[in-house]
Amino acid sequence: MKNTFIPLSIILLLVIVLGILFSKNIQHTVNWEESFNERSKNPYGLKVFYNELGKLYEEQNFRTVYYQPDSYLGANSEGSYGDHIAEGTYLKIGNTMDFTFYSIEELLRFAEKGNTVFLSDYYFPNSLSDTLQFKVEYLTHSNKERSSLEFLDKKLSKNNIVLDRNKGSYFFKEISENTKILGFVKHEGHPNFIEIPFGEGTILLHLQPKAFTNYHLLKDKQYSYAEGIVSYLPETDLYFDSYLKYTTPYLNDQEEESSDLGWFLEQEAFRWAWYLALLLTLLFVIFTAKRKQRIVPIVKPLENTSMAFVKTISNLYHETKDHRNMVDKKILYFLEKLRSQYQIDTSQLDEDFIEKLSLRSGVPKEKVKKLVDYMAWLKQKEDLQEIHLTRLNQFIEAFHNN
Repeated sequence: MKNTFIPLSIILLLVIVLGILFSKNIQHTVNWEESFNERSKNPYGLKVFYNELGKLYEEQNFRTVYYQPDSYLGANSEGSYGDHIAEGTYLKIGNTMDFTFYSIEELLRFAEKGNTVFLSDYYFPNSLSDTLQFKVEYLTHSNKERSSLEFLDKKLSKNNIVLDRNKGSYFFKEISENTKILGFVKHEGHPNFIEIPFGEGTILLHLQPKAFTNYHLLKDKQYSYAEGIVSYLPETDLYFDSYLKYTTPYLNDQEEESSDLGWFLEQEAFRWAWYLALLLTLLFVIFTAKRKQRIVPIVKPLENTSMAFVKTISNLYHETKDHRNMVDKKILYFLEKLRSQYQIDTSQLDEDFIEKLSLRSGVPKEKVKKLVDYMAWLKQKEDLQEIHLTRLNQFIEAFHNN
């Protein structure tokens, strides 16, 4: 042990010295990616806005939606299998171009029934602009990446702000006659915030999603503009859309949430220190560890019979009441059976999958869609009861007995 102490001490000393020398070159890098992710603390994330919304709507139901609107709103509509009827305000900031055609139709139906839809993005899907009769264009600023965002209502003049780090602005070039202008970009005088009545409800469209990000909400008093926008939202249940951000998060945001070591390994000083520490540990194991192995006890394997297996699983379910686990296993087994029986890919449970399964199994497409939509709804629901497991089993049995 004495012979190994000296070289190990030298290596440890080298780690400390190198860490001090390279620490001068450590630079904190800022990610300016416009992710509009409510979990992100980066400048253009929505963590601050998302947290404040939860406080503002603490007296109402505040829900985060992790599915396309056609799936979520369809499931939680009258006569469907959801746990409530979706009513109130549907809000999405950024990434609206990833809405499917069916999601746009569902959002329009949602507004038509007397609800509110608020979308903030630089541009919107063609199916939405064609239906609501508006066009969006882009104009480059000539005043050093700054634009003044103002409200038309003079009562909200105190909420007007000057947005920096903004090379240009999107604006509504054409709007329909029944459209009401709520806000505009001052220098060009172009509307960027409008209200469109649709059926018995309202659709609010906004063209500057950066105004809701961490950078602008925490800088000076620029949060006042977001307050002015939110004042147009009714005090009803709020549905915050996080579908794209939840399923396909930006790489840097994903690392920010899931890896505490990733940022440190990007720093040269810490990276060298970390690798040398690993080398030190390896040398310590090589020179000091004794080769000893305990006697491995003989463990009698459990009886592997079908009845014993079923009894074990039944007892486990009866004692734990883990409905989530049983639902996941039920869905996993069902999809595996589909793959082996019909040679069909089950990685994406979309419209194409429903069409193929209906053709190959002979089960009506409507029945297949109800089963697939119910499985998708169960996966996003946190609290599952025995009734959900029973209903899933009924759907699957109805599929096999068709």
